[in-house]
Amino acid sequence: MERGLFWLPLLIIFFWLAWQGAQEYQKVEAYRAWAEQFERAKYDIYAVLGQKGDDITWGKPTAKGIIQPQTFSLVDVQKIQLLIDGKVVDINLLPNKGRSIELEFILTDTANSIKVPFTEIPLAAEWGKFLQSTLQTLDNQQNS
Repeated sequence: MERGLFWLPLLIIFFWLAWQGAQEYQKVEAYRAWAEQFERAKYDIYAVLGQKGDDITWGKPTAKGIIQPQTFSLVDVQKIQLLIDGKVVDINLLPNKGRSIELEFILTDTANSIKVPFTEIPLAAEWGKFLQSTLQTLDNQQNS
């Protein structure tokens, strides 16, 4: 009887962990199907991000698919900056850690900005550098 009471919580924890793993697997599979339409895409637990040409689409991953997808054009972006704990940081001088990591896209037409969350600072910086170079290329093409 005592052994049964001892093993019951462990069994419950095992089944809970298995269920969580299945949920995460379903999220990744839903992302994989969603990402096929993009030239470049990223997945993490906070958000998915995809680029196709000048358009950026991002949303929140769930086991049933991507929810709250938003699309905007890099043509409408004035500036891209990396925010760590709500403060703008230089992409070339990254801190070792931070609680809140976001790429902020400041739009030209409005005072609004779009913030895409990330879990890792190096991944956010890599995307920031790539998208900034893409943005500069677009600006050079429009000015020519």
